[in-house]
Amino acid sequence: MPFILLINEMSPYLLLAFLFAGFMKAYIPKEKYVGRIAKPNFTSVLWATFAGIPLPFCSCGVIPMGSSLHKEGASKGAIVSFLTSTPQTNIHSIIATYSLLGLPFAIIRPIVAIISSFTGGITANKLSTAAVLKNDIEIKTEDVKNNKSKMLQVFHYGFVEMLQDIGKWLLFGIFFAGILAIFLPDDLFSTYLNNPMLNMLIVLLIALPTYTCAIGSIPMAAVLLMKGLSPGAAFVFLMAGPVTSIASMTVIGKTMGKRILIIYMANIVINALVFGLVIDYLIPSSWLTMNMINHNLLCGSSIESISIFNTICSIIFIGLIINAYFQKYLESKKKKCNNCCSKNLV
Repeated sequence: MPFILLINEMSPYLLLAFLFAGFMKAYIPKEKYVGRIAKPNFTSVLWATFAGIPLPFCSCGVIPMGSSLHKEGASKGAIVSFLTSTPQTNIHSIIATYSLLGLPFAIIRPIVAIISSFTGGITANKLSTAAVLKNDIEIKTEDVKNNKSKMLQVFHYGFVEMLQDIGKWLLFGIFFAGILAIFLPDDLFSTYLNNPMLNMLIVLLIALPTYTCAIGSIPMAAVLLMKGLSPGAAFVFLMAGPVTSIASMTVIGKTMGKRILIIYMANIVINALVFGLVIDYLIPSSWLTMNMINHNLLCGSSIESISIFNTICSIIFIGLIINAYFQKYLESKKKKCNNCCSKNLV
């Protein structure tokens, strides 16, 4: 089932992202980074943009970190910049892009990531109603008890509190992404190969709601190029696929509001189309000849080991979600019991 396949694809990145969010919470004092990204100015956008680029997280994996920054008081522009730059590119995806699609694509991807992060962050700061992003969702536990060790804080925050906040929204988004995978026609592109602009719009309709990691999008874009898609349309997929998904859109809309979601999505769409057109009409096509050496070998390598590893990660991830909501249930039950006991004493 597509739902299971999506969980398998995403779970390693999600586990890493939640763990990283826990480490940020436990080991990095707020004053080390919140002060740099709290004010709605160009500097906070700059910091968030370059902080996000090296991190190996995709559209869903970056959500826990963005949500964590949201709770710590980061500006809306900084969060939009971070969510935009982080999933688009990282060091190993740049290397993979170079090996399969060539040097021009490997150069264009990080440049567009920086530009789109700036435009999205600055726009979000300008159009935000408040200077600093306040908590829009209830924080269950402001700080873990001081007598807990640092590592316990890491796991409690990353795999309990964060999952309680956004776990159900992730699963909700993944489910509908699986529905799209089932009903999306296989021959959708073959009908419109002679219209680059229409191809870009179709690619956007597919890329925006579906989950694609930064590296996973590379062979998919290569296949689209092999089938006759224009380089600009393929780049639209490379950019929009890793940055957005139904899961990320759902969580952003829920935790940060519809206005930020609209700014976030509009920024991605506009930048993807603009740079797609630039690639198709201003860059010589001979520069964008992709390197398809060992393409089939790359696509089929280590499938069995990756599948086993991803399945284990999926089981762990689902178990952590169940545990998080079970802990939430126990906490609410304990609060009700305490309230009842206090009323009886009165």
